[in-house]
Amino acid sequence: MIYFLIVLLFFVAELLYFRIADHFNIIDKPNERSSHSSVTLRGGGILFWFGVLFYFLISGWQYPWFFAGLTLVAVISFADDVKFQSPIARLILQFIGLLLMCVQWQLFDFSWIIVALLVVISVGVLNAFNFMDGINGMIGVYSTAVLASLWYVNNYVTVYVDNKLIYLVFLALLVFNFFNFRIKAKCFAGDVGAITIAFILIFMLGMLMIKTGDLSYITFLLVYGVDAVLTIVHRILLKENITQPHRMHLYQLLSNEMKVPQLLVSTIYAVLQLLISLGLIVFHSVSLWYLVVAAALLTVVYVIIIRKYFHLHRS
Repeated sequence: MIYFLIVLLFFVAELLYFRIADHFNIIDKPNERSSHSSVTLRGGGILFWFGVLFYFLISGWQYPWFFAGLTLVAVISFADDVKFQSPIARLILQFIGLLLMCVQWQLFDFSWIIVALLVVISVGVLNAFNFMDGINGMIGVYSTAVLASLWYVNNYVTVYVDNKLIYLVFLALLVFNFFNFRIKAKCFAGDVGAITIAFILIFMLGMLMIKTGDLSYITFLLVYGVDAVLTIVHRILLKENITQPHRMHLYQLLSNEMKVPQLLVSTIYAVLQLLISLGLIVFHSVSLWYLVVAAALLTVVYVIIIRKYFHLHRS
């Protein structure tokens, strides 16, 4: 009953936000790099921050440094949704937010090189997630798939985070997916949604890997991770500026040039990630080998499709 009431609260909050976004013209206008063709409200993913806020209040202020970092990146991301902000300012605040998360992880007892490396990689993950927002349903269902894997481990393998946090983020994703997982999306997550959900998932993965000492759990982000890394490599080979917006991700090629329905593309990515995550759990005794083999197979699939269909993007 409590979670049912929370879902209703999230629906009310989302509908209220829609009115605010409509009044202040917080919208996503399609351009030549977009994967959508109609004006859509942006920032609907602000619900993810509210989910963590609710947990923070009812849990007696658990994970304060994580929440502080999350709030910092949420504020600058939402400001960017409302009005374009300096990329340098966004990066600086993302770095600070991630450093606060490292405080929560208690990583400063280790080498500063490890902290710096983790922060740089995490900044890359945050901004890579942002690209998913242009495909209807992608960021919502893929994040749900990752969260489901994290929930399973937390309940049946080892406890590394409070289950209530997982449940509240899941409910926020559920409500967001109701409005986003549509042929014509009611809203996009916006920078505030994409960055915050990535921040939340990174936090949970970090808690899990620190608790177990097992880095192979990065497999829970493998499908999108391989896509993102290989897209960057591809753009470097094409001598493109990797800091500029683009639509060269494999899922963008599938949706835009190959005309695969966006909801189908989103579902494929989410289901594939769930299957790969399940495989890691089943073959955990050889987890590192499993990670290498799964990454190699995804790389082969990526290269085959890009080699065969990238000419459509060029044209």
